[in-house]
Amino acid sequence: MQAIHLKQPGGLDKLTLADIAAPAEPGPGEIRVRLHASSLNFHDYAVAAGMIPTEENRIPMSDGAGIVEAVGEGVSDFAVGDAVVSTFFPGWLEGPARVADFRTTPGDGVEGYAREQVVAPVTSFTHQPDGYSHAESATLTTAGLTAWRALVVDGGIKAGDTVLVLGTGGVSIFALQFAQMMGARVIATSSSDEKLERLKELGAEHVINYKTTPEWGKAVLELTNGEGVDHVVEVGGPGTLPQSIDAVKIGGHIALIGILTGRQGEVPTIKLMAKQATLKGLIVGSRRDQIEMIRAINANGLKPIIDREFPLTEIADAFRHQESGKHFGKICLTF
Repeated sequence: MQAIHLKQPGGLDKLTLADIAAPAEPGPGEIRVRLHASSLNFHDYAVAAGMIPTEENRIPMSDGAGIVEAVGEGVSDFAVGDAVVSTFFPGWLEGPARVADFRTTPGDGVEGYAREQVVAPVTSFTHQPDGYSHAESATLTTAGLTAWRALVVDGGIKAGDTVLVLGTGGVSIFALQFAQMMGARVIATSSSDEKLERLKELGAEHVINYKTTPEWGKAVLELTNGEGVDHVVEVGGPGTLPQSIDAVKIGGHIALIGILTGRQGEVPTIKLMAKQATLKGLIVGSRRDQIEMIRAINANGLKPIIDREFPLTEIADAFRHQESGKHFGKICLTF
């Protein structure tokens, strides 16, 4: 079968197409999946670009969706022909967070889904949402579940809450959609007026251009009559966190998700203390969280926003498109 290998020390020019042996028949508690799609996340880009070191010839990509081709002894959750989507932490089934690194994450610590077939334990997958394409399903493993955990699992979002989302990447767009699904109001930021218009079309009540309004935290306060937002989905990291603290309400919730502006920096602790806000870091979620998210999707008919699909063989071009920052929503690989 075909797979993508990442030569070390990484870099988009180090992504190569290889012919490798097809997997064996599944053993007890395992399934064999014919993969048809993956989707790009910042974590995948960091691995591919060499920002996160990994093993020689690692197969990248943490998201995978496809069809069950065979089931091993004792498997009852899945049958041949089922449409399935991967889990980010195959060993974290439910309950509080138990994983603080990426040693078990496909495409980083273990082989990922940039390949045509895989044999894995049943806990490595859940059922896809009803009526989803494989590409649509592949957007859920990382971006969808991160947004879901930020707002629903950790944030306890309720109807009437106000949510601030930053930018137009996969997590932020999902957060906008989930917030609306839960009856919340959304304020969104971007540096592109064109993207801001698209955010309004998706239902954002207010939008802010953070380039023309660098103190967008104060702008959020003005839009909320000085109160601030209940939830901030913080994907930027140290470069945006001070503004997010300005924007959050007293006793509000900031979900710290991304490092798009860097790995470390100063935190205005006095402001955070004065706001008495919860700043909670998170990395995706559990298999149970994913099952519950998909149940909600099935009940509400939410569909992800896909910017563009690339064939697996053009994976480097897909990452370059991500690198350009021109995308709106998710970028997918199909194969």
